[in-house]
Order: sequence, then C-alpha cells, then structure tokens
Amino acid sequence: MKTPALIWLKRLLHLENSDGSGSAPATTNTTDDESVKSRRLLRQQEPTPLPATESGAALIDDIESDIEGQSEDDRQTWDNPIEFLLSCISMSVGLGNVWRFPFTAFENGGGAFLIPYLIVLLLIGRPLYLLELSIGQFSSSGCVKMWDLAPAFRGIGYGQSLATFIVCSYYCVLIGISCYYLFSSMQSVLPWTVCHPELAENSTICLPSSHNKSELNLTMESGENMTVVASTEQFFRRGVLKEVADISNGIGMPDPALVGCLVLCWLMIYLTLRKGVSSSGKVAYFTALFPYAVMLTLLVRGLTLPGSLEGIIFLFTPQWEKLLEMKVWYAAVTQSFFSLGIGFGCIITFSSYNRFNHNIYRDATIISIADTFTSTLAGIITFSILGHLAHELGVPIENVVKSGAGLAFISYPEVVAKFEFAPQLFAVLFFLMLITLGLGSAVGFVNVITTLLKDICPGLSKSTISGLVCLAGVAAGIVFTTPGGQPMLELVDYYGGSLLILAMAVCEVFVLAWVYGTNRIIRDLKFMMHRELGVYWRFCWTYLIPLTLTSILAYTIIFYEPVKYAKVELPLGAQLVGWAMFVTGLLAIASFMVFEFVRLGGWRRKFGGGGGGMFSPMVTWGPSKVQHRMDWINFTKHGDMATAAGNSGEPEFADMVEEPPLEIRTSKSLYPDLNQ
Repeated sequence: MKTPALIWLKRLLHLENSDGSGSAPATTNTTDDESVKSRRLLRQQEPTPLPATESGAALIDDIESDIEGQSEDDRQTWDNPIEFLLSCISMSVGLGNVWRFPFTAFENGGGAFLIPYLIVLLLIGRPLYLLELSIGQFSSSGCVKMWDLAPAFRGIGYGQSLATFIVCSYYCVLIGISCYYLFSSMQSVLPWTVCHPELAENSTICLPSSHNKSELNLTMESGENMTVVASTEQFFRRGVLKEVADISNGIGMPDPALVGCLVLCWLMIYLTLRKGVSSSGKVAYFTALFPYAVMLTLLVRGLTLPGSLEGIIFLFTPQWEKLLEMKVWYAAVTQSFFSLGIGFGCIITFSSYNRFNHNIYRDATIISIADTFTSTLAGIITFSILGHLAHELGVPIENVVKSGAGLAFISYPEVVAKFEFAPQLFAVLFFLMLITLGLGSAVGFVNVITTLLKDICPGLSKSTISGLVCLAGVAAGIVFTTPGGQPMLELVDYYGGSLLILAMAVCEVFVLAWVYGTNRIIRDLKFMMHRELGVYWRFCWTYLIPLTLTSILAYTIIFYEPVKYAKVELPLGAQLVGWAMFVTGLLAIASFMVFEFVRLGGWRRKFGGGGGGMFSPMVTWGPSKVQHRMDWINFTKHGDMATAAGNSGEPEFADMVEEPPLEIRTSKSLYPDLNQ
C-alpha cells in the first residue's frame, strides 16, 4: 500500500505532461466548490497512474526504490552527533598527520612546505571539507549515489572509490608494521635501540641509540668511506622490511610476519565495521582521543633532547624561494587532501548518516582546526627528533635519514627509547596510538567501499560485504610486505593516493560549482542549515579552488618526473603500472558519461533541461525523507533564492513540478506519515 505522501511525491516529481513537452502543466482557475470536490476525490482514490511510457516507468522505479527503499528506517544514522564528530576527527586526524605530514614536510624543505600547507588548508581544504559534508548530509547519499545531481558524472564516485581502495591497500600495511613494532616492544631490550651485526650492510656502521658519533673512534680515512646509520633506521629497513631499494630484479617474496600483522589489521577493521556506523561510532571515542595523550607525552620528551631546537627551527624557518616551486604547492594540496580525507568520498559517506539538520558548519570548523593542530604537533615532535639525530650523527638535518614513508618508524621509536623509566611501556602506548590513528582513517576509507557495494547489492548484509572487502584488502596489501614493498608504496602513493585523488577532486568541484551550480548549493545549504553562506565560500567554490587545483594538476602532468625511492628512479614497468591506476580512475568517469549518453534516447533527453538531461538533477536528487523533500521543493519554488542566477541555465527544480494540494502541505491529522 503506497502512502499518500509517496503518491503525491510522485505527482510532484512527474516531469512529463500529456504532450511530452517536459514543462509544468498549465494551471486553471477553479472555484472553491471545485476545490472541495477535488479534495474529497483525493480522500477516496489515488491519483491517476503515470503514463505507461519508458520515462514514466523509470520515474516510478526511481521513486519507489529511492524513497521507499532508502527510508530513514532502513538507512543507519549516528547514535549521537558526538560520534559523528569524533569519527570525522578520527579519520581526518590519522596517520596522514603523524605519518605522512612529517616525511612530506621533510622532502619539501621543512619551513618551505609549512607556509603553502597552511594557505592551502585555509583556502582549499576547509571549503572543500564543508562542501563534501554538506552534499552527503543533504542527500543522505554516498559518494556514488550523490551524483544523482548530475548523472553523467557518476563515474567520479567510482573513481574516488577506486582511489580509496588503492590507498587503503597500503595504508593498512603501515598499521600492520605498527602492530609488528607493538609486539617487538614487549622485550626486555627494545630491539631498535641496539645494533644487530646480522643486519649490517657494507660501507655502513651502526650507531646505537643514546650514543654519539664521536664515541665510535672513526679515523679520518675510515670515516670518509663509511656511512653512519642510527640503530632505529637499521632495525626498520633491514630488520622489519628486509628492504631492497632497487626493484629492477623484482620485489621479492612476502615476509610472513608482516603478512600476519596485515591480516590482524584487516580483522580489526572487520570487527569495527561489521555492524555499520552503530559500531564504528562507539570505537571513535577511543580512536579520536587516546592519540593526543600519547603525542603530548612524546612532545614533552622530544623537546628535552639535545639538538631538538635545531630541528624545530628547520621546520619553522621559511625558504621563500621554494614558494615559487609548483611541486611544493602540489605536495601541500595532496597532503591536505590526505590528512582531511578530501576527495576520497569518506567525508560524503560519513555525513550521509547524519540527521538532516545537523550543524555541520560547526563540525567542519572544529575538525579543520584539530587537523591543523595535529599536523603541526606531529611535525614538531618529528623534527625535534630529527634535530637530535643530526646532533648525534654529526650530519645536517636534511641528510640525517633517508626520506620516505618509513620516516615515522625511524624518528618516533628514537624518542621512545629516550625515556629512562620503563621505555617499553611508552613504546607500547605509542604504537597503540599509531594503530588507533590508522584504524580511525582506515575505517573511513573502507566505509566508502562497503557503502558503495551495499547500494549495488542491497540484498547482502553489512557483515558479508565488510568481510569480502577485508579479504580483498589483504590480497591487495601483500605486495607491500615484500622487500620491494616500500618502493611500491611510494609508487602507489604518488599515482593512486596523490595524482588520482587530485584529478577526482578537480572533476568533483567543477561539476558541483559549474554544472549543478554554486547558487543551488548555497540555496540547498540555506534550507538545510538555516544559514546563508557568504562571499568567501562562493568565491572559493566557484573560482579559486577549480582554477588552483586545475593549474597544479596540469603542471604536475606537463612537467612529470618519474617516481624515485631513496633517490633511485623506479623501473619503467613500475611507472607504467602507476599510470595504469591513474588512467583507470579517469576511464571510470568517461565510461559512465558514455553510458548515460547511450541510455538516454533523443538529443533533447541527453542535454536538455526539464530534469531529463544527463547533466541535470534526477528526480531522485534531494533530501531522502519525504517531509524534508516536500519542504525543499516548496522552498526552491517560493524561497528568496529560488530564482537566483548562475545555475548554468538549468531551470529550478521547483519549476519542473506541480504543487501538492493544501492537505498534503498543511494537514497533520490527514497524513500523519509526513510528520514522522
């Protein structure tokens, strides 16, 4: 039995009149007696069925599946708004801050990177974060379903999901390495504080923790021919990774211990996600708050180490000439995306489980501030340790260790070893922190994929889908547990975690700002949040962000440099694999655009207005709850921003639909289901 609200919603969304013109039906003046008769008839029977045309049948299918099938009762919501806020903080404030930010800053000159990073966060990161939060909450849709607003671009959502899975495949390996260190911390002597003769390399000499290079008694001649490495670096590269920097002859076989830790990581993710957001929200209380207690403890200890001040000065000393290098700005943009979670679809997915009128403006401000604070805090800790290592090794800070993804596993264990009282305890706490930080972000990444698969296969349970995704994640991550895993990680991070995400973000912001229209977005957010955003947001979304991101992406591709690891260029075959990942994401966009072009018959149906064009909002676009949707349609028709310009020439949604009878809009007793 169809509810009266759904019946009249179908009539509201009926875009084709009898002559097939696609315009709104002409209205005629009626007497009060005729109006009363019409209302009586409405109580006795349903409205006339829609025409048995292809478009009419599709309309019924869309509305029944998307309004009835995705009602609030079916779609989960956060049990508490605090859980949403903490989950976003847990996802955004993750390994991207503690792991990726320090080595990205180290590779790009410390202070030379910090200034562009802060500028990007203010003018690009925060506006895009609010935009993704808003779209997800407004439509209660994931990163694929949200493209009902412009169905030709649905491939962007699939491209983002692909990039998210690629990133998650190596991200979980880092969590697995943290698990390896956690187990290694449960020894009487921390293994990275001493040198291991069986791990020694030719032309290198190991310096144990808490020792200085002057204690080695190297002669002038031997010192020139030998490279001094810290025991923390020796343990990580030779003991944990069994690293081979040159993968020209292959990447080697997976390490059983790392594979076991990888499986453990995915098992924890499965246990977190198997019941959906109701279970992941509870975990966020711990994963969002616990890391700060550990990081503040490490900060205090790091600042007391000899030479730490030189490292902090290196971080905050700007190199103004570096600001003219586009690669520094590219690194700042990709880092802000990675740390905030922009462009991955995670923000859209998380906010889609919010209640419709939740105050996301406040949350976006809190999360962006927390993210910036955490990145800066992690940077200070890391560079204070690098300054200390430079003091002990007698080398410049920029040469103290090999850069790369493993920087955090060299610098942080070093400061943990400096605790005189129970260093094992602090080591356990620190690596628990890394694991919780990583899980917070990984849960957000995997949630994007499980939500997508749930939309495609609604018959499968959340537990089954989560299990399948986790099994695929284990299989994809095994390659990073080989001796050549770190060079492969650098490769995948560049093409899949940076370049592809940037390309998806460029497409996303262009479609939202110029196809759907910035004014439509402002109007929708005003209806949802009861707050009209100002010129700052309009300027950033419409002009600054699209032009800036496009310029950076174009420069990066035009002046392309092959990926290197430890200053060694990776083989051509590996580079081609990276490009294949990037092109696959772009092909997803092109494929779905062609699909929509073929699916819609007739030139007008492809590009025309009236809700039928491939670049126009579908009738299923909008708030998911019936009452909110009807209020929104009424708002777009009668609100003060309903006729605002700048929507790419598309007619307003309310101009395409017929207004419901008075009873539908006002009566609470006649149609109680509208007020649930």
